[in-house]
Amino acid sequence: MMNKKLLKGLVATAVLTALAGCGSDDDNNNVTTPEIATSCAEAGDACSTFTLLHTNDNHGRFWENSDGEYGMAARMTLVNQIRDEVEANGGEVLLLSGGDVNTGVPRSDLLDAKPDFVGMNLIKYDAMAVGNHEFDNSLDVLEMQRELADFPMLAANIYKKDDNGEFTERYFDAYKIFEVSGLRVAVIGLTTEDTAKLGNPEYISELQFTDPTTEVAKVIAEINEAEAADVIFAATHMGHYADGANGSNAPGDVAMARKLEAGLLDGIVGGHSQNPVCMEAGTDTYADFSAGDECTPDQQNGTYIMQAHEWGKYVGRADFEYYEGELHLANYQLIPVNILGKVVDEEGNETEQLIGDRIEADPFVQEILRTYQDQGSEALLEVIATTDGKLEGDREVVRNGQTNLGHLIAEAQKSKAGIDADFAVMNSGGVRASIEAGEVTYEDVLTVQPFGNTVTKNTLTGAEIADYLGTVATFQLGSGAYAQLKGISMDVDCETNTVAISDINGKGFSETESYTFTVPSYNAAGGDGYPALDGAIMTGFVDADVLYDFFKAQGVIAVADYMPIGNVVYQNSNSDLGCHVTSE
Repeated sequence: MMNKKLLKGLVATAVLTALAGCGSDDDNNNVTTPEIATSCAEAGDACSTFTLLHTNDNHGRFWENSDGEYGMAARMTLVNQIRDEVEANGGEVLLLSGGDVNTGVPRSDLLDAKPDFVGMNLIKYDAMAVGNHEFDNSLDVLEMQRELADFPMLAANIYKKDDNGEFTERYFDAYKIFEVSGLRVAVIGLTTEDTAKLGNPEYISELQFTDPTTEVAKVIAEINEAEAADVIFAATHMGHYADGANGSNAPGDVAMARKLEAGLLDGIVGGHSQNPVCMEAGTDTYADFSAGDECTPDQQNGTYIMQAHEWGKYVGRADFEYYEGELHLANYQLIPVNILGKVVDEEGNETEQLIGDRIEADPFVQEILRTYQDQGSEALLEVIATTDGKLEGDREVVRNGQTNLGHLIAEAQKSKAGIDADFAVMNSGGVRASIEAGEVTYEDVLTVQPFGNTVTKNTLTGAEIADYLGTVATFQLGSGAYAQLKGISMDVDCETNTVAISDINGKGFSETESYTFTVPSYNAAGGDGYPALDGAIMTGFVDADVLYDFFKAQGVIAVADYMPIGNVVYQNSNSDLGCHVTSE
């Protein structure tokens, strides 16, 4: 199969030769421009078809939820149905993951995501991008997962130290070439540069995370120099931000596609931002997508950009045609995996109904994964408290304002016996779920705080705290770095990145007095871009254990007791809830 860049060059040469012939006095020069097919049907046998399937941000959801939504066993059934259909029509399927297999569900977390990797093996994934949450555990756990996976984990922009302390060798393979429908398809892996601050600093000190755009350009040049591929995709864990507006996050897929020379990268299968990438046709604006709707992927600089929301709720399906050295997207869908949606009947009554036909769980996969699901259930289902309302930890809410759950966690940490700090700082990225009204179980606690961070106690002067919070309190809304703050009153200037503190723990405020505060060890070590706290005291208390003890001690939680009361005021921002300063 001729490399597409080479084919383009030959076509261009033929065109130039034909044009030269038109102006020649040599009547024997009859070179003509070759006819160009305008459709797959017109190209006939010269057209190859294949289907790209993709998911991302599994985060431990190997099992269906309590409503029977998603789950890897049903995903297996759907993927096999698509494979059978595509192969019956003469095509082949490539299945990719946008990363973040780890972290989010206790049964998976307690088993180091083994059930998720086993499930991916059974479904026969071809490759995955390495996500930032693959570094939530020590590297020996990551090595176990790499050994367990029957598919390559790819990341072109992660380097490890050599014997001389230099970052000269990639930690993972940069790319993999697949034979699909007679085509050579290259898949390059890329990981968000933010992993340097999002990954646990204890585990990534021997690694370097470089600029993905620089690395992908180098790898594409290498592939093209070797004429090794007809089609080049990137499996990324970098995030999709509409029109490239990434806020406090590192630049994502859109920014990368725009910086590359047009035509170098055919498509991106992404993850990290955990959104369904469905655009208003011809715009850089997200469509109002709901399960079952049509979906138009983004396209930037000739590169298709796709992302399938999160947790295996959808399988992205891209049907491609390749002819005349060019890749064409014939059809795209986000296929819901047993997702419930709100339906309004003729009388205006709203109910939740299954979107599309029910996808039955593959019985073989279900039985294998059930053994993992059943492990530890008795301990996880222990009821430790009750709450009279929802404790809000939904990602889109807790990263965009102070919430009752954020403040409850902060209160639990600062008031823990043996810590007794003046105030608390809790990064919103460390709050992974809400707790609904009713009974609170140990599983709820581990779902909300799955990372196993230690609570640190820190002592600084008022002036030092003001300087510290000038960074911490001004992270942009929507970022996991956005801070939940308990026990402090202050004005935050989002333009100058400064704070004016009026009170700490009812003690007033003085620049020369010393105060104590808690912050997770992850952030104390510099995670999320927080200033590293060299004097942080590791209390030995793990965050989930602290939250468990707090719930047990309280017994009954009145959510009104933890509602934010406006002690933090944001100025020079487009929002009253936090810093939202529009970037250029």
